[in-house]
Amino acid sequence: MSVRPILIAPDPRLKLISEPVAEVDDHIRALIADMIETMYDADGIGLAAIQVGEAKRIIVLDVEQKEGGRNPRVFINPVITWNSEATEVMEEGCLSVPEIWDEVERPRAIKAQYLDSHGVPQSLDAEGILAVCLQHEMDHLNGVLFVDHLSKLKRSMALKKLAKAKKLKKAG
Repeated sequence: MSVRPILIAPDPRLKLISEPVAEVDDHIRALIADMIETMYDADGIGLAAIQVGEAKRIIVLDVEQKEGGRNPRVFINPVITWNSEATEVMEEGCLSVPEIWDEVERPRAIKAQYLDSHGVPQSLDAEGILAVCLQHEMDHLNGVLFVDHLSKLKRSMALKKLAKAKKLKKAG
């Protein structure tokens, strides 16, 4: 296992549409282990493979991590099969858009199907933070960042703030 560098917007690879995983093999399991280690190292609760430069439809999540627990979950080739009409607004951030936080409206509850790290089909009913996090990470698989859900003005302001922070980091 190793910590991998996380791509930072506006890296064009973050806009790629990730490819489905054909077979869950040792290479995929090694990538998953690296992703989990990278997510914890960055103090995140979710990470999509594209964020570490791998255009594969893989997500790791651990919504319990912020409360000091460890319960990593793996979603390979996830698909949302249902979402509620009721929505919820939550503040979101992203490891690929560091230090930018804003409110995003998403369906409050979802149902998803996916493969686990052994290639076994699974299904999940999720609501609250788990539903939001899964939707956020699934957006990454389709080349969408959470700032893409913001108004044009808010998105522009967020990306300018990110660019300014990058310049200051390089200068320092």
